[in-house]
Amino acid sequence: MSRGRRLRRSFYARDPLAVAPELLNKVLVHGHRAGRIVEVEAYRGTDDPASHAYRGPTPRTEVMFGPPGHLYVYFTYGMHWCANAVTSRDGEAGAVLIRALAPLQGIDEMRTARPAARRDVDLANGPAKACQALGIDGGHDGADLVTADRRLAIVDDGTAPPAEPLTGPRVGISVATERPWRFSVPDDPHRSKPW
Repeated sequence: MSRGRRLRRSFYARDPLAVAPELLNKVLVHGHRAGRIVEVEAYRGTDDPASHAYRGPTPRTEVMFGPPGHLYVYFTYGMHWCANAVTSRDGEAGAVLIRALAPLQGIDEMRTARPAARRDVDLANGPAKACQALGIDGGHDGADLVTADRRLAIVDDGTAPPAEPLTGPRVGISVATERPWRFSVPDDPHRSKPW
């Protein structure tokens, strides 16, 4: 597992709009693979029509309702996995979508997992690409990031989040698109497109 201190449950047990920008520059680790989080999106559960949890808990979304600090993994477009850090208080849905990573370790494994990526900068520059690069799929839904369950964790390696993260509207959704709840490390080349 990558060097760094695993984030405590109290880090996640806050509003996703507070957690999201502070996740920037943290490191998502799965086994020997790791990437620095450079782009995220916040989803506020039942207060957010773009959230999977908007209509309340279902078998698919129950992990979003807590406890915080777990991973919510879902299948989209019939072909891709996406991963979210579960936030908010236990019983209150919230999540932060991991949109893009800057590869740090296990890069050869990432290249094998993402043969379509022509350049290393393209290995994890989107939510589905990040999951493919790190080998995250539906079997990781509900993994506890605090205890490194299933060899998954988010760690702080001492790199501070940007003082002024870039903000913008969320993408890939059809409702509540005007909310500027996407955050990224300014000018990082590993961010997803468009910005």
